[in-house]
Amino acid sequence: MSIEAIAAIGSPFSFQPTAALAPQPTSEVFQSLVDAVGNINEQMRTNDKAVQAMALGETGNLHEVMMNLEKTRLTFELALQVRNKTLEAYQELMRMQV
Repeated sequence: MSIEAIAAIGSPFSFQPTAALAPQPTSEVFQSLVDAVGNINEQMRTNDKAVQAMALGETGNLHEVMMNLEKTRLTFELALQVRNKTLEAYQELMRMQV
């Protein structure tokens, strides 16, 4: 009867990071956040123009304007909540005693 070494089997808890889970450089993460905020800002500008066009009677598609406004509002609220949670996590780390 042959018995293998336990080390040869491997641990079920061994973690081997993959390329998808590897941490990104800080500059790439920051740039993606800046791009996301810029995208939200562009959506808000587009919606402002659509509301002005609706008020002037240049377009008659109220449903589409309202759906775009709601989509932008939800995107902004999501970004705001992510910011709040990140700030809370940072403040919690700063309160930790070393």
